[in-house]
Amino acid sequence: MAQNRIKNVVFDIGNVVVRWSPIDIVRLTFPDAKEVEALAKLVFHSDIWLDINKGITTEQEAKRRYQEELGFSAQDTERLFHYTKQSLILLYQSVELIQRVKQAGYGVYTLTDNVHEIVAYLKRTYDFWNLFDGEIVSADLGVLKPQPEIYHALLEQFNLAANETVFLDDMPHNVAGAMAVGMEAIQFESAEQGEKELKRLGLIF
Repeated sequence: MAQNRIKNVVFDIGNVVVRWSPIDIVRLTFPDAKEVEALAKLVFHSDIWLDINKGITTEQEAKRRYQEELGFSAQDTERLFHYTKQSLILLYQSVELIQRVKQAGYGVYTLTDNVHEIVAYLKRTYDFWNLFDGEIVSADLGVLKPQPEIYHALLEQFNLAANETVFLDDMPHNVAGAMAVGMEAIQFESAEQGEKELKRLGLIF
């Protein structure tokens, strides 16, 4: 039974701490677009976005590639990255959840598929990042969830035992990836639901 053995809580960022909505970003960037869902896939499932998420290219390089490969105007790409950052609003009660878990004495970490420039923006804009005892960012490693290497990097870098660690992520395949390496994992829906699931695992805070 999992009771009372969890020592570390690991938070994803997008749709766990801040909102991440590619469809809304595309709506704001291209207000006249008809096929918003298809365009969001084109932008955020492209090799261009994957490469920036893996740290292979910079934001500036990605802007150039969106223009060359997808035909976006310079203004389109500036607007895209503006709204990509500005739409990252704090989710209700998530930071408070992290604070309470940390105050109760648990190790608190983040594991996120994320872009160098977006992480820098979040660190400048909000103060929650200072709560983390450590971070694993895909752009630093060149690896994305749910590849096992990214979870192993977290465990090894911070000397965590998988069976003493729980990961909260909104995406089922990322939750499955954490469980595959022996971690506990919760599919995050809201701070309230996340808290209930953590307490069900025996955490006291």
